[in-house]
Amino acid sequence: MVVEIEGLKIHFKVSGQGQDLVLLHGWGADLSLMNPIHKHFERYFHTFSVDLPGFGLSDQPPHQWGVADYATIVKKFLMSQNIECPILMGHSFGGKVSIFLAAERLPLHKLILVDSSGIVPKRDSKYYLKVYSYKTARRIMQLPGLKQLFRRRLEELKNRSGSEDYRNARGVMRETLVKVINEDLTPMLAQIIVPTLLMWGADDTATPISDGRLMEQLIPDSELVVLDNAGHYSYLDRLPDFLNITAQFLKDDMETKDA
Repeated sequence: MVVEIEGLKIHFKVSGQGQDLVLLHGWGADLSLMNPIHKHFERYFHTFSVDLPGFGLSDQPPHQWGVADYATIVKKFLMSQNIECPILMGHSFGGKVSIFLAAERLPLHKLILVDSSGIVPKRDSKYYLKVYSYKTARRIMQLPGLKQLFRRRLEELKNRSGSEDYRNARGVMRETLVKVINEDLTPMLAQIIVPTLLMWGADDTATPISDGRLMEQLIPDSELVVLDNAGHYSYLDRLPDFLNITAQFLKDDMETKDA
């Protein structure tokens, strides 16, 4: 299904009945990666999976966006579907958007953050060396007469100095990635007042388990569950365990729906 919000076509999937459950995917993914969760919980909830702008079948942002822009689109999507107090589940970047919404006191019933981003990672010396090397090369190559000559070389340096997500992104999405990855939502965590389940892969290297532990400390009503032998996509690596633990967190809501 598709709905138009602020001139953008937003693609989503909806099925099931009961309490509203909204699933937000991570950066570089789309709603299809949330299918195992959607398929399981559509039996108990009115379940939505959304392609965030720039991913899947949804339109790209018209210019560089930040987390607040994505949060605004999600909020307006909820309004368009008459969703008033949902359970919100976000993986990785979808979790970052969810943190922003929860901290801004969007009416939520419960919050589930899965290997969520939101805490700016600590940078080591190798990272800064790559960044500064690129910036220095960019200044030199943009001197009169050199820009056209070294355009391809500059692009190679840019790709080499960035992450896999950065290399895969293009145009406005690359600009957006640079902005959102540097937005630190740590100060917002204490403002989240809804019951929150934190699910993390013990072997996650993209958003390390230390991020999950810090979120558990800062979000007042939260609990962290760590899945062994699981990485950044912990819900796929340990799907049966993920579904069972999440179902326990949502047990009362499932029983209420069945009553």
